[in-house]
Amino acid sequence: MLEDLPEGWAQLIRRAGYRLTRPRQAVLRVLAESEVALTVAEVHRRARARYPRLGLVTVYRTLDLLLNLGLVHRLPGEVGGQLYVRADLHPHGHLLICRSCHRAVEIPCTGLEEMTHEVERQTGFAVQGHWLELFGLCPACQEGTDG
Repeated sequence: MLEDLPEGWAQLIRRAGYRLTRPRQAVLRVLAESEVALTVAEVHRRARARYPRLGLVTVYRTLDLLLNLGLVHRLPGEVGGQLYVRADLHPHGHLLICRSCHRAVEIPCTGLEEMTHEVERQTGFAVQGHWLELFGLCPACQEGTDG
């Protein structure tokens, strides 16, 4: 069911020249339903519940496609792993991410414009974008309850 995908995902994928195969749809639905950042293994496990023959390579390729289309963000995770979160949930890219449950919360970021200008002045770079991630434990995980 393509109607349960976030708005515009199916059209963007098709316009980029890709088919919406059943394995790819399983991955898309997992991401569409998740409001937390997911590891590749979590995406694979959840999507296999929908399409049991789903291969890990398809998960990686689908995540790369979504990343290239700007539909997901890739974040650094624990021990060199990576997390993926829907871009439409956190469009501006200032996130506080729980290291335990992977809940991602948009955070206000005052003073970033001034800092960006200072970085440009000191380095000579023309900053074209940014992404800020802070990691910690959400209140529920601090208390030992499910986050």
